[in-house]
Amino acid sequence: MSSERLVQVVLPGIVAPEDLRIRHAAVPDPGPGRIVIAMEATGVSFAEQQMRRGRYYDQPPFPFVPGYDLVGRVLSTGQGVDPGLAGRRVAALVKVGGWASHVVVDAKDAVEVPDGLTAAQAETVVVNGITAWQMLHRTAQVRAGQSVLVHGASGGVGSVLAQLARAIGVKVIGTASARHHAALKELGVTPVDYRAANVPAQVRELAPGGVDAVFDHVGGRSVIDSWHLLAPGGTLVAYGSASTRDDSGSKQWPVLKILARTWMWNTLPNGRRAHFYNIWAGRTLNKDRFRARLQTDLTEVFAAVRRGDVTPRIAAQLPLARASEALRLAESGTVTGKVVLTP
Repeated sequence: MSSERLVQVVLPGIVAPEDLRIRHAAVPDPGPGRIVIAMEATGVSFAEQQMRRGRYYDQPPFPFVPGYDLVGRVLSTGQGVDPGLAGRRVAALVKVGGWASHVVVDAKDAVEVPDGLTAAQAETVVVNGITAWQMLHRTAQVRAGQSVLVHGASGGVGSVLAQLARAIGVKVIGTASARHHAALKELGVTPVDYRAANVPAQVRELAPGGVDAVFDHVGGRSVIDSWHLLAPGGTLVAYGSASTRDDSGSKQWPVLKILARTWMWNTLPNGRRAHFYNIWAGRTLNKDRFRARLQTDLTEVFAAVRRGDVTPRIAAQLPLARASEALRLAESGTVTGKVVLTP
């Protein structure tokens, strides 16, 4: 056993951010095929905001340790793992468990972080970067010269997606509140104020023939509007239901409604396609293929950051012990970029 101590942030139930708990224990051994990562950076994503409310589609039962992803150094390796991994900086997508000083993962799930990126920079583009890259390149297969609409273009996923799209010569229209418009213009994005009246009308004015792809995390009525904004042959990629974050009732129902709509739209003979993107799709059916794809795509995102195609946006860095404050800050809607937790 390591002489270091394990510190974890526990989400005990549907509570206020201030009611998160800190738990201490011994650092576990990795076990066969696994590694222990000493966390250097983990983040507050929209998923944790939903989990705190009991609103994330497939969250585990309370209590649990949240934290969708992390970056850190390999502290120890288990049987059957290359001992040369020890000391290397890696990233991992875990869904839960990342808000901890030490995290045990399968060695095959770790993706090496290249030199030249800090842990915090890398952390901002793990779940956000994989999501953006896969939706843009694998799901919508957007090409140079096309146009896209990115909802929440100043948000975690949206800002990475907009930058990746601009890097390959795609015209980007992005919804955001007015105070983020100057920053979006600097990225070459045409901003639309989602708080102003009639967003679809604003988009149609900019793209009278429709856009080639829409990326929608809002859900609800927005998904219907997004479908109607597509050009012939266009693709809608829905990937969340942010508009229902504070609702009560079934957490599955908003997602099931989107899934039903995408299925129905795909039966229409108009050449348009609709998808509901899930970062975990295919993991159960073919774990090796899932891992290979994730490794490839995150490596591409890290390369885009090193080239300067994507600028990591860190809103704040707070120690793990101040996770409650970090969660409150992320939920406030007053910051740009990702709130990062460090040891």
